[in-house]
Amino acid sequence: MISPLKARNLHRDLGYFYIGLIISFAFSGILMNHRDSWHPEKYTVETKAISVKLPAEENINEKYAEELGKTLGIEDKIRRHNVKKGTFKISFEKHDVEIDMKTGKGEIVSFKKTPIISQAMKLHKTTSNWWIYYSDIFGLSLITIAFTGAIMIPAGKFTFKQRGWKLALAGLIVPLLIVIILD
Repeated sequence: MISPLKARNLHRDLGYFYIGLIISFAFSGILMNHRDSWHPEKYTVETKAISVKLPAEENINEKYAEELGKTLGIEDKIRRHNVKKGTFKISFEKHDVEIDMKTGKGEIVSFKKTPIISQAMKLHKTTSNWWIYYSDIFGLSLITIAFTGAIMIPAGKFTFKQRGWKLALAGLIVPLLIVIILD
């Protein structure tokens, strides 16, 4: 068993080492939670109304979406396209296009990446191998920080055995209830 002094030292040192990543992850996590309400990663530079003649929905594919983008003067790389609820949507690296399938009326939204926020949110989305391994080490370090924090107070009424287990249990129950309720 690790001594309370060693637990305190490990807890402190890991906390200091990861403070920047903890804050970055917390910040970008908050932003990610609200990405359906607003787009913190990007900000609109220009919105332009358009009117086009669209083919039947079954004739809309990636090649058509790319060609339409070029016709509309969009030169950046296409990310995805879809038709949902009567709206044809194309997402490019720096533009979003939405067109009503019946009327052909729509708009092109040009945007730029929001400095710092865009990079912070990328932490939650990246799939590069080095980042996955670093994130795994970070996750294990957070577990270590949690355990060392639980055992670093050796005696008294604020120990894990006396009081901490109740708070830890409450901290486990709340997310489990939310997952059960939202499922």
